[in-house]
Amino acid sequence: MGTEIKLKGDKVIEQIPSIKDKALRINLNENIYGTFAEIGAGQETVRHFFRSGGSSGTIAKAMSAYDKDFSDAVYGIEKDGRYVTEERLKKMLTLEGQIIEERLSREKHPTKLFFSYANTVATIDFAKQFKGHGWVGIRYQIEPDEAYNEIILHIRFKETDARLQQETLGILGVNLIYGAFYKYNDPKRLLRYLYDHLDKDQLEIDTINFSGPRFAHVDNRLMSLQLVKNGMTDAVMFNPEGKNVLPAAVLYKKNLLAFRGSFRPVTNVNLDMYEKSLKMFLEENKVEKDNTLVVFEITLSNLRSDGEIDERDFMDRAELLCSLGQTVMISNFQEYYKVVEYFSNYTKARMGLAMGVNNLVDIFDEKYYRHLSGGILEAFGKLFYRDMKVFLYPMLGENGEIITSDNLKVHPRMKELYKFFKFNGKVVDIKDYNPNILNVFSREVLKMIGQGKTGWEPMLPSGVAEIIKEHHLFGYHPQKELEQNS
Repeated sequence: MGTEIKLKGDKVIEQIPSIKDKALRINLNENIYGTFAEIGAGQETVRHFFRSGGSSGTIAKAMSAYDKDFSDAVYGIEKDGRYVTEERLKKMLTLEGQIIEERLSREKHPTKLFFSYANTVATIDFAKQFKGHGWVGIRYQIEPDEAYNEIILHIRFKETDARLQQETLGILGVNLIYGAFYKYNDPKRLLRYLYDHLDKDQLEIDTINFSGPRFAHVDNRLMSLQLVKNGMTDAVMFNPEGKNVLPAAVLYKKNLLAFRGSFRPVTNVNLDMYEKSLKMFLEENKVEKDNTLVVFEITLSNLRSDGEIDERDFMDRAELLCSLGQTVMISNFQEYYKVVEYFSNYTKARMGLAMGVNNLVDIFDEKYYRHLSGGILEAFGKLFYRDMKVFLYPMLGENGEIITSDNLKVHPRMKELYKFFKFNGKVVDIKDYNPNILNVFSREVLKMIGQGKTGWEPMLPSGVAEIIKEHHLFGYHPQKELEQNS
């Protein structure tokens, strides 16, 4: 046998093991042993393990409680009566894990690494109205006497054929099980490998959470950031406790008021804009407080200060907003109309966007819409669709004058279009703003913090400066401050 020929100019190609090889490697490991429980798309994942050979050493049980009454009898009834939920998946993983522990004695199987894999999925409906989505997860051990780790994710199907969706789910399942055992030391890569032999056009992963001893160091919000960064989804959300939440579940049928900004750091202006616009939004008819959600959105284009996404910086901002009790969304939407379009997938209720004058002037810049066949009109059709309103926060002009919706300058060609939206009440001024803080800009504050200057603290909401100092956010260093003052 001669050596393999390499030609000049050959590129290194990453060798991705085939799905069959992945399943076979797990099957041939005499310690990995567990159960498969799959609801809603057939037994798509376990099929690969049965077919690749040697499966009797891996599969303790495979089941599919397809009938709802059977499913309820096995896993109990959900409070909301739904089957494709995270709660359902967790019950499946826990119960199947308990059963294997009860039925297989540790004396007899001292080296076995137990796992339970589960999915609960709705594939595309007959009328092709709902594309389908589902929860997929694995609960497993890396050492026989160690506590269990868990990886749980939510997927949305993008294909419009049930059989293709089933195959996609099967491949994802094998990638997840293989990654859980063989890539757990590098969760970021584990995440990327979930798409082995799959395309972003087939599948969207919009929530993922890692837990357990092997993932004690993992920040799930950073993992969410990877989802957006890798193009696996367009937007992810965290609740005020800083936990990853499923956007669809949080936004469903809510009235939404959204703020977009860099929030580097969040200032008194941001807070004033939030408080005053929320008050106005809640005064609109059909907007009840209990059914209203405020979303602070940071777009990824905002995170790329120097082309690269600074993850530390992103975490700092998310943390600050969460500490102020806010829900945070990280998105890939450069244009505002895409945010509105995204929200309207989940809710038909009222929607508001709060922004400063300069942001609104930007929206009326045609250069952002050249890629749309209908240009700026198409974008505005999507932006001001239904009940959408812009709550406008004033800004100081160059000569100290206050600029509002009445005297802001848009491009002469856009003037009439702007007047149309203003006249129809789609753009409303925030009236009772605090005039004493209009000269606060977060980039100035950021500069002061970076240079170790003092005096920036009062420009931020109460408690924020303390958090920045305590956690050394945004490059804050007490040493710098001392040097400046000495």
